[in-house]
Amino acid sequence: MKESNVQTELNVSGMHCANCAISIHKYLENNGAKDIYVDFASDEVKFSEIPMEQIPVLVKGIESLGYKVISGKDKKPSFWKSIDFKFLCCLIFTIPLWSHMFTDLPILHDPYIQLALCVPVYIIGFSYFGISAFRSIWNKMPNMDVLIFVGSTAAFSYSLIGTYYNLGHDYQFYETCATIITLVFLGNVLEKRAVTKTTSAIKELVKYQDIPAIKIEDDQEVEILARDIKSGDILKVNSGNQIPADGDILEGQAWVDESMLTGESLPIEKLKYDAVIGGTLLTEGNIRIVATKVGSKSVLYQIIQLIKDAQSKKPPIQKFGDKVAAYFVPIVVTISFFTFFITYFIAQLPLQQSLMNAIATLVVSCPCAMGLATPTAVMVGLGRAAKKGILIKGGSTIEEMSDLKQMVFDKTGTLTTGDFNIKAIQTFGIEQSQVESIIAQLESYSSHPIAKSIRKQLKEIKSYRIIFKEVNEIKGKGIFATDTNGNNYSICNAKLGEKDYSNRYDLALTINGVVIAGIVLEDQIKPYAKELIQYLKDKGIRPILLSGDRQSKCERTAQKLGIADVYWDKSPEEKLEILFKLKKNGPTAMVGDGINDAAALAAADVGISLGDSTHIAIQSAKVVLLNNDLKSIEKLLKIGHHTLLTIKQNLFWAFAYNIVAIPLAAVGFLGPMLAALSMAFSDLIVIGNSIRLRFKKIK
Repeated sequence: MKESNVQTELNVSGMHCANCAISIHKYLENNGAKDIYVDFASDEVKFSEIPMEQIPVLVKGIESLGYKVISGKDKKPSFWKSIDFKFLCCLIFTIPLWSHMFTDLPILHDPYIQLALCVPVYIIGFSYFGISAFRSIWNKMPNMDVLIFVGSTAAFSYSLIGTYYNLGHDYQFYETCATIITLVFLGNVLEKRAVTKTTSAIKELVKYQDIPAIKIEDDQEVEILARDIKSGDILKVNSGNQIPADGDILEGQAWVDESMLTGESLPIEKLKYDAVIGGTLLTEGNIRIVATKVGSKSVLYQIIQLIKDAQSKKPPIQKFGDKVAAYFVPIVVTISFFTFFITYFIAQLPLQQSLMNAIATLVVSCPCAMGLATPTAVMVGLGRAAKKGILIKGGSTIEEMSDLKQMVFDKTGTLTTGDFNIKAIQTFGIEQSQVESIIAQLESYSSHPIAKSIRKQLKEIKSYRIIFKEVNEIKGKGIFATDTNGNNYSICNAKLGEKDYSNRYDLALTINGVVIAGIVLEDQIKPYAKELIQYLKDKGIRPILLSGDRQSKCERTAQKLGIADVYWDKSPEEKLEILFKLKKNGPTAMVGDGINDAAALAAADVGISLGDSTHIAIQSAKVVLLNNDLKSIEKLLKIGHHTLLTIKQNLFWAFAYNIVAIPLAAVGFLGPMLAALSMAFSDLIVIGNSIRLRFKKIK
């Protein structure tokens, strides 16, 4: 792997709203970074495609925007430096400024008292919005802080001039300046808390990484934390406790609830030597396990990283919103200038009225809503899917799923159980027990579903134990091996032997090119397969069967499920070629689980891999179904549809709000204070609509 492709992770303090995240994202994007992920709620920044020697330059660039890149050892900023504290300080001084509108107390109407109350608020606002505004302009990336700073400064300066020349109360708008700053801080506080809720699915998974564990050390039980477990540690897990690490069972048997990963509500029986996953719940029984995967190698950690990485991949619909947001601030500043020019010089309104209209135009505009519209919905959608045992590798996949016209299925292990029964073994001049032992030994080198099923039924016989010096598995063909005596073995498709036995057998076992046994297999249709095919048809998605199996078996399976389009006896290369042809007819998904599906999964518009797939199949797919349940494909399509619908609703609101609010402010229907309040809560409507996706009943 090239060094520039390594993902860089930074902890950046000082981000308080989506506007901050957008600024950093834009800066990194302009400097060539890819796969950018910026989460202002957790202070996380990730990106790739940047050589290590350029990282310090990017760090300085981020800090030039007004943020602080801190090491993992540094403490989180204290409350006194937080946005919450800034808001409370501003609120304390702003409330007395409001009160002069409700009482005749002379002291509250004194312009110098109002100035004294406003100055602390303005200084706090300047230290945040002002500095950020100047830095964004300096870096040629004007952000929303420019609008807030210009609006509040105009109100403050106008009031200051009126106070200095004693021009009367018509020139005093200190409460407007203070209210704008205070309400924007309030919006940032609420926004950060709301966005934190959209990442709840990740947080729920993260908490499983820090559960207590019982380690067996010198026959003594020692309580430690999951983070301190090392590979090879022996751990005791009692009924009702969470399994602290990935491992294999050494003693005992138990029932394990894996719903936090797979969404499967029923516990699964685990026996000696079975693998267990860290974070899952042991509902019944007591076991001892040996830790096999800890830290970054654990299943849970990889799932968390997968979800986070997925959030960095933008759906195409977001690019439109980003383009508009990039030009938003200059456009609004221009509109505000013309608002003042037209109302004062042409409409000849009073100076203060023209100024208030211009300020309101600046303050009411909200580019943040555009920036939040897509990522908040994507975060919630990915999180909801993850809780159902569905891992979606990127927000772009959500949009791609909505346009699907075809879904291609592999047969073995995908539409069928993959739990093959050996119906018959026909031997040719060799003992049955010896044949079974050789088959079991060869299949132990494969992770293909057929190999797994065969190993369950056949046992190796020690007296027939063969020592192989070389074993190779060739995709779509079989397993080929050579023993220490130079004999060549293969177990492969029956038509690959010396003679074509494929009309009678599924597999052929050969020694030195001579077929010594033919194997007949039978498979079962998976639960819900027929219902899924009908669901796809009802949605206008054409189901297609594409398999390397024999014609008779493929046609029989297709007939049972109601699939009209069938391709059989196809190699991985032929599968890939057919998939490219199918893609010309429209967006196409591929569902598979084996090595021979990997290329097709990668080439499909949406590759869907089952949870017990081979590693390469999982890596090639854009979606992974952890629970191996075909019903999850229906759930996937429904979650994708509702997530995309939420994104469109959010974008509609973000654009509609600005299209309506800016003209209303320009003509004077919205004063600066009401404009600031509207702007602060416009973001919350977008975030609230995204959070609604967490609880929405998906039909």
